[in-house]
Amino acid sequence: MAAKIQHDDELVENHEINVTPFIDVMLVLLIIFMVAAPLATVDVKVDLPASTAVPQPKPDEPLYLSIKADHSLALGNDLVEKDGLIKALNSLTESNVETRIFLRADKTVDYDTLMQTMNELRDGGYLKIALVALEATGS
Repeated sequence: MAAKIQHDDELVENHEINVTPFIDVMLVLLIIFMVAAPLATVDVKVDLPASTAVPQPKPDEPLYLSIKADHSLALGNDLVEKDGLIKALNSLTESNVETRIFLRADKTVDYDTLMQTMNELRDGGYLKIALVALEATGS
């Protein structure tokens, strides 16, 4: 067998694709999504009552208003004062009163507090309110 020895200083062109940087980028993106996915949920602890109604499909980015057991309000994960509720909603929805508000209330919250909050939303022009409950299991 004879081997051809090349004496010129030119490098031979390599026509293969180097996929190592692509794999590195994909792994970094995977890690970012794995860390960010749990942060996309609402972390306000509310003990919801159960419902037997058929669940409705949720929008891509639902807007949750939570009434906690101590009657404090949380818009998403942020606490909000009752007096500043409509102002906070207007800033989040860009004053779009057609936005559906998902109202979550602890099951220990009395009916009066729930109705006062719903009246506050209605007075601010937000008429699309969906009540959130847990799905009932068994009978």
